[in-house]
Amino acid sequence: MELRQLEYFIAVAEEANFTRAAERVHISQSGVSSQVRQLENELGAQLFDRSGRTARLTPAGIAALEHARAALASVEAARQAVDDVNGLVRGKLVVGMVTACTVTTLFDALSTFHRSHPGVEITLLEDTSERLVERLRANMIDLALVGTSVTNPAGLEAYEIAREPLVAAVPVGHPLSSQGRTTLADLGRYSLISLPSGTGVRTAFDDACTAMGVRMRITLQAGAPAAVADLAIRGLGVAIISASMAAQQAPWLTALPIEGVEAETVLSLVWTSVTNPATQHLIGHCRRSFAASRPLSHPAPEPELSAPVSSYGSS
Repeated sequence: MELRQLEYFIAVAEEANFTRAAERVHISQSGVSSQVRQLENELGAQLFDRSGRTARLTPAGIAALEHARAALASVEAARQAVDDVNGLVRGKLVVGMVTACTVTTLFDALSTFHRSHPGVEITLLEDTSERLVERLRANMIDLALVGTSVTNPAGLEAYEIAREPLVAAVPVGHPLSSQGRTTLADLGRYSLISLPSGTGVRTAFDDACTAMGVRMRITLQAGAPAAVADLAIRGLGVAIISASMAAQQAPWLTALPIEGVEAETVLSLVWTSVTNPATQHLIGHCRRSFAASRPLSHPAPEPELSAPVSSYGSS
């Protein structure tokens, strides 16, 4: 019995599909199937019912799954114990990042971390902030750079990087461009352009509207802030974006504060309260990189690197 056979068995059990399991462990489907077959032959029992569209565990498979997980956990614990003695950090890290993020300081941190700990394999995953937070809570990723509208996502630790207000951005010549500011009532007369649901900017705007008891009409969505601004420049609607993004588009867009709306996006690193040594080291590299970089807007006070990371939220 080989450890990789147990790993592939667990992957198929958790994915309920040989193809998805193969993608997860980065080998061919035939390779996964062959190794699982060998494991079944060695155990003398069929572990999966392959008759349906999903790979379902048989009673024997259910009985074996817990022990397979325990075996791999024991091996990892032994490896970690030896690495601790030798002062090494090894393993795999999955780092999440909001889609279309332009904050390259995270890449700087990953670079310095990789040079210091080449034994750690890093996977970078892009998604919406909402889904990244869900993946963190499900222990599917180790660390994420996200945007939210709250100070601290429930159940997670966070290090705030920057926060800034939302604005309505209109092109030159738009009826609102000469007002200097606007209201939700004004915006209700126009088509709005925003990022999709699940992003920090959209969540902050939706929450603010809900608090005011109004429902706004979002007619266009784009996955990147620059695309939202570009659509507004072309006269397709009023963009709801962060103040810094609007400033980058001057003089083509005019940023209008929204009266009575206290909506801010917060950019943060977030992780679970229980972390492995590799994640702890990466958090340290990230904090140092962001502290050394130019502030994105109005960053939170920088905590001491030796102190526990504060529980700020994400944007």
